[in-house]
Amino acid sequence: MKLDPYINVDPGTMSPIQHGEVFVTEDGAETDLDLGHYERFIRTKMSRRNNFTTGRIYSDVLRKERRGDYLGATVQVIPHITNAIKERVLEGGEGHDVVLVEIGGTVGDIESLPFLEAIRQMAVEIGREHTLFMHLTLVPYMAASGEVKTNRLSTL
Repeated sequence: MKLDPYINVDPGTMSPIQHGEVFVTEDGAETDLDLGHYERFIRTKMSRRNNFTTGRIYSDVLRKERRGDYLGATVQVIPHITNAIKERVLEGGEGHDVVLVEIGGTVGDIESLPFLEAIRQMAVEIGREHTLFMHLTLVPYMAASGEVKTNRLSTL
């Protein structure tokens, strides 16, 4: 599953120069190309349930607000947006023993915060013994010096 922090509803109208190519799932969803890689790697068909963006989440929450689903409550990032993210993750994982969830972007970017908070809440709700957080970063190899460059990592 891929969670993308950009505000676009999906990558279908985004410039491939800025974002990269789009992967179209069997159910017609225009998603991040990473889903195509995941589909081939794990030999499991991906669908629109496996990729969503900040734009899609906010759009869905605002639609519910306009419909009156929140009974006049002030709609906020916590709990409304984070609950919507958790619902999507749980729906996307139905029928699977393990769900790998990639949160796109960079941890320090403000756009990623609702996703990170939702995942943090899920760890509390379903138990830390059922969750694992893995943070990945690029460790570039400097051919000129014959070593890897880790200084940037230690300052984060």
